[in-house]
Amino acid sequence: MEQFTVSVASVPLDDNPIPNSQIKKADLLPDPESRLDSMEMKEKPIADSSIPFRDLTNVASKKESIHRLIDKLDVENNLRYQKTVEDTYCNVYSYDYCYFSKVYLPTVWWTDESLEKVLNGQEVEPVFEQMVDRIYSSAIHDWFLQWGASFGWKRFFDLDEMQNKVNENGGIGIICAKRKIRGLSGHIVPVVPETDLHKAYRENGKVVYPLQSQAGKLNYNYFSEVRKDWWNDELYSSHVFYYHE
Repeated sequence: MEQFTVSVASVPLDDNPIPNSQIKKADLLPDPESRLDSMEMKEKPIADSSIPFRDLTNVASKKESIHRLIDKLDVENNLRYQKTVEDTYCNVYSYDYCYFSKVYLPTVWWTDESLEKVLNGQEVEPVFEQMVDRIYSSAIHDWFLQWGASFGWKRFFDLDEMQNKVNENGGIGIICAKRKIRGLSGHIVPVVPETDLHKAYRENGKVVYPLQSQAGKLNYNYFSEVRKDWWNDELYSSHVFYYHE
């Protein structure tokens, strides 16, 4: 999904690994109208007590709860994530996946004016379409580079290393690609722990295509080889890999 509403012109393309203590999350409150069986209120967290959060007790509980979350979100079938004539919803699914995994990924972000106030230490309420607005996948690519470290994200450059980290720690991996043409769809996809049934694709023992879960033109609860190295498609100007415990 890609219609830029948050300006990214001022965001540098070099990653900033130094956390900024002034920056704040821009989350909206959960809304009863934000549901898996609805296309409404996608900018807000889902208010559904039946959706499991990632259980951070230990590695086994993290991974088991992630797979229960993927099953419950059921991106292949739930209405919330189905493409429309105008849009696809990779960013909505990635946001939901991260939200219930207890890590921060924005689905709305501060406007330029609000961001300036936040960084100056002012109290700013995240009012939708006033102080915050939707942020889409190409802009999220730049958000990772500028703000990811401030919210616990670590940049990776090796997908074999990231898949192993996701497997070993039950952490959250993300691949995000920025479209060359401004206003057209970038893409963002979670990298998820492998299971007995669902595996990354390896060559000579090294991950070439990690195990992923996505909304997009086609929705997959799990996939690896079917989309190959989509992040290297000529449609995209850049891509980033990020990991969060």
